[in-house]
Amino acid sequence: MSVRSYEDAINCLNTLQSNAATIAAARAAGPGLNPNAIPEMNEFVTRIGITPEDLNALNVIHITGTKGKGSTSAFTDSILRHARPGMKVGLYTSPHLVAVRERIRVGGRPLSEEEFTKYFFEVWQKLEDNPAITPGFPPMPNYFRYLTLMAFHAFKSLNVDAAILEVGIGGAGDSTNVVPKPAVTGITALGMDHVAVLGGSIEAIARQKAGIYKSSVPALTVEQPNQHTADLESILREAASAMKASEFKVVKELSGLTNIKLGLAGKHQLSNASLAVELARTFLLGKWDSSYPQQLPETFVAGLENTKWPGRCQTVSDPNYSSTTWYLDGAHTAESLTCCVEWYVNPGVGLPEQGERPLRVLIFNCTNGRSGDQFLGTILNRTTTRLSAFESPEVASTFFDQVIFCSNVTYSDGHFKGDLTSVATATTEHTGPTTQDLLKTAWLNIAEGFPAEAVHSLPSIEHAIQKVREFSSARNTSVLGDW
Repeated sequence: MSVRSYEDAINCLNTLQSNAATIAAARAAGPGLNPNAIPEMNEFVTRIGITPEDLNALNVIHITGTKGKGSTSAFTDSILRHARPGMKVGLYTSPHLVAVRERIRVGGRPLSEEEFTKYFFEVWQKLEDNPAITPGFPPMPNYFRYLTLMAFHAFKSLNVDAAILEVGIGGAGDSTNVVPKPAVTGITALGMDHVAVLGGSIEAIARQKAGIYKSSVPALTVEQPNQHTADLESILREAASAMKASEFKVVKELSGLTNIKLGLAGKHQLSNASLAVELARTFLLGKWDSSYPQQLPETFVAGLENTKWPGRCQTVSDPNYSSTTWYLDGAHTAESLTCCVEWYVNPGVGLPEQGERPLRVLIFNCTNGRSGDQFLGTILNRTTTRLSAFESPEVASTFFDQVIFCSNVTYSDGHFKGDLTSVATATTEHTGPTTQDLLKTAWLNIAEGFPAEAVHSLPSIEHAIQKVREFSSARNTSVLGDW
């Protein structure tokens, strides 16, 4: 038999993606989850030879929320690895930035291409050898389910001491929600996202997220940062009680964090870091240690300070163009965009502390189905608030000198990097940036006085980078990139 490569694995994986037509049909059908989501996932788990006892033995820390769940997962991973250096910690997150193997990490590092290929085809073979049991159930999982199965298989094979699982969408019906008894569960800040699946109200979303709470397992959350705080906490508390969780706790921001330089930038990370501290503490007390006399032990502080999570309020000096600094974030909800702007419109970041201010460029990507107009309004409104807070004479509508809207397509020739291929993008979007044109029109409608010639609708990420190169050849350039 020929040796199968990493590229072969990626090509096979991409065949499991849902196409644009399927996604559009699901949106048109209105809110609702597949009622067989968990039974189907349980069957897939059985077909690859993993038992409920195997899943429990992974010592799972299960995390969901609307914003901050990835950052909280990263903080928790780093804290555990610093608190107990000999502990082997698995981390499963989504989405990935560059390579899909980033989603499955052990010991702080993504699986290598060789490891990914090995575990990928082991799971593939098991599914082929063990066909569907229940009539009507799919023979193969979709993209996210498959990667979740792979994570379970890799973590079991590598004998991890703990596995941190970040939920994909929601909670109750998510493919990660098949672990009968995790070690601890946590819910980050809630907001409006994935309404086509989870429901059109914040309360409905809270109930879906609370689906990760389990019997006899600690159930944690954070203080919810919106006008529905009391209602949301009540919903989560009731869900924890109904599931007979061992405890329900609302984690407040730790005062000691203000004296720490967290590894992830942004004021919003204080809530995520506080939850991570409590998740790690609860886990260690339940599995390894008898007590933690300090609220923030030195090892926890080291974990928080050394957390790395690319694409979350990340500053990158361009290695090839010294005149360009990139400020990168993957915000995809109104709440996350608010945090992103609060980070960028700050002295020393988007606001110069001294000297000539750089040319500011906004690169924005919004996939079809998300509220592009609302997102752009959030950027302008929050920029106005921040400029006022710092008594800046600038105005939000002209805060950026150039604005670029681009698609998810990687290269200027219309092709994707293999790991970033998206069949969820309609064919028409591969040949013409329709969504980007709509965003351009929306920006010009709401950013009063912004010059039309400074707004660009481009068909790929490579085109966007090339456009930035044109700007930066004559002037220092600060780029806020939100993909």
